[in-house]
Amino acid sequence: MCTWMTEQIGIAGAARGVPDWLKVTRANVFYDHPVSAPFDHALIIDFVNPDAGVGARVGIELSAASAWELVRAITAALESPEAQADLAAERHVLPGPEHETVS
Repeated sequence: MCTWMTEQIGIAGAARGVPDWLKVTRANVFYDHPVSAPFDHALIIDFVNPDAGVGARVGIELSAASAWELVRAITAALESPEAQADLAAERHVLPGPEHETVS
């Protein structure tokens, strides 16, 4: 059964869209039926900029195993001294709510 629960977080970054790079300010993360990936369910992440309109979006759909590997790889990368220094400086400047569950 699908819960339709989405984690929304404020982010600061950029994503490669069509035809160019776009500023992203929010990520929507949920586990549901994918649109294109060949799985019954997938972890779906939408990187969006709501202020730039509906086309300002880059989405990914990952198998559960691939999503866990991505989490592991991100965690490993963020353990570097450079990332730790940047994290300490950035924690107070990220836009939006830290975690907001939407149903």
